[in-house]
Amino acid sequence: MAPFAAGVYAIDESTLDGMARTLPALRAVPAGDDRLLPGKLITAFNVRTQQFQTVLTTDLPRQKVAAREVVATLPVRSLILADLDYFSFRWFDELTDADYWYVSKLRNKTSWAVVHVLSAHGQVRDELVWLGAYRADQAKHLVRRIQVPVGKTVHTYLTNVLDPRQLAIVDVIRLYARRWDIEFAFKTVKRDLGLHLHWSAKWELILTQIWGALLIAQIAAALRAQIAQRAGIDLFDVSLTLLLRDLPHLVRRGDDDLIGRIAALPVTKGGYLRPSRRMRHTMPDDLPMTPPPQDLRRVRTPRYVGRRCGPSGTDLRPA
Repeated sequence: MAPFAAGVYAIDESTLDGMARTLPALRAVPAGDDRLLPGKLITAFNVRTQQFQTVLTTDLPRQKVAAREVVATLPVRSLILADLDYFSFRWFDELTDADYWYVSKLRNKTSWAVVHVLSAHGQVRDELVWLGAYRADQAKHLVRRIQVPVGKTVHTYLTNVLDPRQLAIVDVIRLYARRWDIEFAFKTVKRDLGLHLHWSAKWELILTQIWGALLIAQIAAALRAQIAQRAGIDLFDVSLTLLLRDLPHLVRRGDDDLIGRIAALPVTKGGYLRPSRRMRHTMPDDLPMTPPPQDLRRVRTPRYVGRRCGPSGTDLRPA
C-alpha cells in the first residue's frame, strides 16, 4: 500500500445519530430536528492497520469540514484519501506544500488543461494537468489526472504523485477504493458497538460512550490483524462483525490461545474465516509511458475563487 508514503489515511466525518427525547428540554423538539443531533466525529482512519488514527469531536453537527486539523495530526509524507466533500484547489495545494500525498476523485465540471500525456490507451489516460483552465480559478501545483474505465463507467482520479513508476494506475484505483474502509469503520462502531443508540442526551456522557466504543473497536481490529497473520490469509478474510459479536463470550472463557484457535479454523462461508467479497481491480502493467521533459514547469501562481474546503469550527476536541 504505497510503500513510499509514511502512512495511508482516509479522512471523513460522521454525524452522530439523533438522541431520544428523554430529557425535559428535548421533549418538545420535533422528530428530525437538528437539535436532536448531538454532534459528529471528524476522523483519520489508518488504512494499513485498519484502526482510527485521529478522532476529533464536536457538538456542532452541521460544522464545516475540518480537514486541516485532522491532517495536521498525521505524519508528514503520508498519503491522504478523501471524498469529494474535501475537493478544493486551495486544499490540494496546501497538502502538496506541506509535503503530503493525496488521491482524490475529480469533481464534475472541473476544468483542467493538459500539459503532458504520460500514457493513453483506449479509455485509459494518464496525464499531467493544471487544475483550472481559466484565469479566475487556478491551482498552484501540477497534478496527475488518471481516467480509467471501471465496469460500465469511466472514473477520473487526481493525485500529486506525478511519477507512474512510484504509483501505478492500478494502485491509484485500489487506494481510492480503500477510502471506503472508513465508512465501514463508522458502520462498525454504530451498528456493531451500539453507537447509534445513545446512553444519554448529555454531551459528556455521549463522549464517554464514544470513547468506549472506539476503544473496543481498536482492540478488535488488532485482534483481527493477529488472527489474519497467524492464519496466513488476507485481513479482510477475517470477520470483524463475528469477532465483535462473540468477543465478550470468548474473553470470559479465558482461552490462553484464542488467536491460534480462531486462526486454525477452516475458511468457510459464514465463519470467522471466510472469503472476502471485496472487488479486486486489475489493470495492464505494460502500458507504454512517455516521461515528461526534465524542464517541465510544475508550479504557477494560484488563484482561488472556486469551492474551498470549509473552515474548521472552534470546538474540536480529541475523543
